[in-house]
Amino acid sequence: MKTRRRVVVLLSAASALVAGILTTPQAQAAVTPDGWYTVTAANSGKCVDARAAGTANGTVVQQYSCNQTASQEWQFQPTSDGYFRVNARTNPAAAWDVSNVSTADGGLVQLWSYSNGANQQWQAVDEGSGRYHFVSRNSGKCLDVPGASVADSVQLQQYACNGTAAQSFTLNPVGGTTPPTQGQPDLGPNVVIFDPSMPSSTIQSRLNSIFGQQERNQFGSQRYAVMFKPGTYSNDVNVGFYTQVLGLGLSPDAVTINGAVHVEADWFPPQNATQNFWRGAENLSVNPNGGADRWAVSQAAPYRRMHVRGDLQLDDGGWASGGWISDSKIDGQVRSGSQQQWISRNSQFGSWNGSNWNMVFAGVQGAPANTFPSPPYTTVAQTPVTREKPFLYIDNAGNYQVFVPSVKTNASGTSWANGTAPGTSLPIDQFYIAKPGATAADMNAALAAGKNLLVTPGVYHLNQALHVTRPDTVVLGLGIATLVPDNGVTAMNVDDVDGVKVAGLLIDAGTTSSNTLMQVGPAGSAANHAANPTSLHDVFFRIGGAAVGKATNSLVVNSSNVIGDHMWIWRADHADRNEYVGWNTNTADTGLTVNGNNVTMYGLFVEHYQKTQVVWNGNGGRTYFFQNEMPYDVPNQAGWMNGSTKGYSAYKVGPNVTSHEAWGLGSYCYFSTNPSVASAHAFEAPNTAGVRFHDMVTVSLNYQGTITHVINTTGDTTPTGTKPVNLVSYP
Repeated sequence: MKTRRRVVVLLSAASALVAGILTTPQAQAAVTPDGWYTVTAANSGKCVDARAAGTANGTVVQQYSCNQTASQEWQFQPTSDGYFRVNARTNPAAAWDVSNVSTADGGLVQLWSYSNGANQQWQAVDEGSGRYHFVSRNSGKCLDVPGASVADSVQLQQYACNGTAAQSFTLNPVGGTTPPTQGQPDLGPNVVIFDPSMPSSTIQSRLNSIFGQQERNQFGSQRYAVMFKPGTYSNDVNVGFYTQVLGLGLSPDAVTINGAVHVEADWFPPQNATQNFWRGAENLSVNPNGGADRWAVSQAAPYRRMHVRGDLQLDDGGWASGGWISDSKIDGQVRSGSQQQWISRNSQFGSWNGSNWNMVFAGVQGAPANTFPSPPYTTVAQTPVTREKPFLYIDNAGNYQVFVPSVKTNASGTSWANGTAPGTSLPIDQFYIAKPGATAADMNAALAAGKNLLVTPGVYHLNQALHVTRPDTVVLGLGIATLVPDNGVTAMNVDDVDGVKVAGLLIDAGTTSSNTLMQVGPAGSAANHAANPTSLHDVFFRIGGAAVGKATNSLVVNSSNVIGDHMWIWRADHADRNEYVGWNTNTADTGLTVNGNNVTMYGLFVEHYQKTQVVWNGNGGRTYFFQNEMPYDVPNQAGWMNGSTKGYSAYKVGPNVTSHEAWGLGSYCYFSTNPSVASAHAFEAPNTAGVRFHDMVTVSLNYQGTITHVINTTGDTTPTGTKPVNLVSYP
């Protein structure tokens, strides 16, 4: 991910915000009168909370990890002149109150029976993009998180308005989930389901509310799945962070959006899409306004089972860096714009326009011919073995089911071009539906009882590893559901069994280092799963960024025949708080280790790990598209040596491997801490005829360091000017 101007941009934005608050009139926010909301601190991602769900006068108003309980729900009831009393769900007669009617900095906020006091009235001032600050009528000072703390249980205060994130909050309406009806499961508080009978304006209002909260919420804890029942809608669906938009039909054409399903980069000027992560669109058809839609994203933003009746643009005019399309049909032209790399798998395009460093097409009808490096198109006509991602749908009787597609071999185009693809439908009652608050013990008990898992949007802290033991188990996450292993445990272990499907999860390292975040098959696994492989779809890993995460290894694959179907394995290079990232802070050695045989990876993104980022020891491995960045924060050359070799390779095939093949690989360096640092090579492999690489590229971004060779001792050194070094084949 390219963030060369990130610091300057953020500082400029912060300065502008301060200037706006101090010099311009305050505008009343469009808060729904008498509406109930959660209120989330921008600096910490935590919710404003009534301590211990208290109801008595003097109950502390604090920040606390969001938990979807009544203690974090607040009603904005108008008083006069644009001010509100903010009532507690735990006791609606009690409101936010500045203790002792204080006008001083540091006056503490509590709950107190409402008595029309000016110290109990607040103006909600719209900062734009879904954020607000709250000004006390009594003092003119702002609601504030003391010291910009990110800790639980910190009591809120009033403080002179200063435009910092410690005084910025997002509002999210409570009760947006469609109440479960007969035949509809309870999918928890963070799933919003729309029906075509609903007024378009009602749907649009809810969509705008979610996007307003999530547009900038890069490291927040809020998660959403927005679902459309079969039918036709006229709406603009702008997709923000941690938001997954899904159609509930068996085919993408069962749900039609007349308008847009899109991602923009307006929040990160100048229209820089390099941080548009963690979101997705799936199983929808779109008739785009003006004939073209936009999906300006980078990593971990899958675009699956989509039908665009028009064109699709993959950037927003600024930088963009890598993304994923699969099982989709774009009737018109796909325009990649500034995208540096991109992977398209098993899709159909009217045409394609654009290229920068490496565009990979695997099993894509309408793809350009293989012409790497001029232009840099890597085209493979068919994919050798795939399984599409499982998905939730509603059958003709109104029942919820999960469709599990079958394995395909030597395939091209979409799975749904000729009707429903081969596969199996699993009734929703075969799933344990995990909702926020579910524990690892709850989920493991369900797995042990033979249930599949449907993990609804939320952040789940685990005190033990989730353990998948049964063949053909489905673990399906919605809305970027996030697993956080605490106390150094592994988040998930999958036994060496047939046909497990894990999809739609973000595994976020805990603050105590885990040796491994996820393991597929125990060490020494030897079974052959060629007829029914395990598959991983949209499974993402993060080390740091939202907290000080640590893990030695992210994903270890010991089983054979595993299919990886889009993964971003990321040691964070940036965060909301600088103390969450750093060479000695969010430590992580290796992103992916493959010990099993005949493992196939499509769309493998691995970035910023401190040692060899991908280690491949199994035979028969195949990779279609690899995107990598070396760690930005290497302190000096002496601190980044692999024995006597300068630096670590991005992708290493083990010395005992006799068969391996990879297509369309890129590795970039940007040693921002010390540009004199060099890496001896990006790729490392035994020099044998059975180990083959196609279409590789290395780049030094802004000439911050060098990569001396592309693979082993072959390939030129990266030059100045952010220019690619291309190597068509090896050996």
